[in-house]
Amino acid sequence: MIKLKKMAKESKLPLIFEIFHECQTTKARTGRMTLVHHHVDTPVFMPVGTQGTLKGLLPQQLEELNCQIILGNTYHLGTRPGLDVMQKAGGLHKFMNWKRALLTDSGGFQMVSLLELAKITEEGVKFKSPYNDSDCMLTPEHSIQIQNIIGADIIMQLDDVVKSTLTGPRVEEAMHRTTRWLDRCIEAHQRSDEQSIFPIVQGGLDPKLRTECAQQLVKRTVNGYAVGGLSGGESKHDFWKMVHLSTDILPKDKPRYLMGVGFATDLIVCTALGIDMFDCVFPTRTARFGCALVRTGQLNLKQIQYSKDLRPIDESCECSTCKTYTRAYLHHIVTVETVACHLLSIHNIAFQLKLMRDMRESIKEQRFPEFIQQYMLNLYPDKQYPSWMIDALEAINVTLL
Repeated sequence: MIKLKKMAKESKLPLIFEIFHECQTTKARTGRMTLVHHHVDTPVFMPVGTQGTLKGLLPQQLEELNCQIILGNTYHLGTRPGLDVMQKAGGLHKFMNWKRALLTDSGGFQMVSLLELAKITEEGVKFKSPYNDSDCMLTPEHSIQIQNIIGADIIMQLDDVVKSTLTGPRVEEAMHRTTRWLDRCIEAHQRSDEQSIFPIVQGGLDPKLRTECAQQLVKRTVNGYAVGGLSGGESKHDFWKMVHLSTDILPKDKPRYLMGVGFATDLIVCTALGIDMFDCVFPTRTARFGCALVRTGQLNLKQIQYSKDLRPIDESCECSTCKTYTRAYLHHIVTVETVACHLLSIHNIAFQLKLMRDMRESIKEQRFPEFIQQYMLNLYPDKQYPSWMIDALEAINVTLL
């Protein structure tokens, strides 16, 4: 690995992607991205640290969980603390004392999440700051400038994002604009020897638009690709089909990143559909509501049934929370004491990372279809599987038990 890192630096390649194993039944594979700051084993779940921190966790605790890469948000970091502070700090790695890999999104998602504060034109996106009344113009060039200063290993193009359930001419407009903005992002990129731009496949739920966008993006020289504009309220039947279509077009020899996806069932199905990278706020957000992730779904520790339960969240989990605290204790403090968010976040991130490790191991051992079948059977012991899941898995030759 030291040799690969040295090779990446000497050859001025900011990302080297190796595929180790491919599932003989599905489109799943295991691999490794060697980045400037750290290697990342794929498929990978990337926790989200919007403001340069995961809510409730220290960077050192993430290292102890063997988390290899986390996310930051370009729009929020560019607004607060701002570029001057970020530049003086020497980038986000030093600012937050994180020595491993970083990915930053472009700020494009705020077109949806802060839509009432944004105006979108060909030039870029004009925001009204949620922190004060000041205006901010986020262009493709400015997005890349911010991300160059932040210094993440993987940076995202600014894309024109529309709500996933939207239909009509605005979806096609956004798709074509995303491609035009990609070219502006590539031209503005000043640190291509250290940071990799990932373009983003858009096109809503229209197979024709998705296909056209993906075909346009693969003509550009980049080190990886993202699938965006999904997991925003559309039906699961539409969701999986767009993922399946996208991975059929995107090159096999480069990593594929599905943005904003974090439920365990989605991670498993979309790994089977050929995705290598995922991110979502879900594990830490659900922790703040007192919910712990387990193989059978979630435990809502606010419920009175856990008030005298002296077992850990998960007896098979090796995280510090499960080794130290009982369900009864956590029931006592969840949503009341801030430390509860911390303890549940540790467990939930550990759960996500272990799920990805278990998938990588099963792909390596050519038993991934059996892994899927057993996992879903544990989750749905009555075998009342969602129809979208049945359809998605049958499309890649897996029949649930």
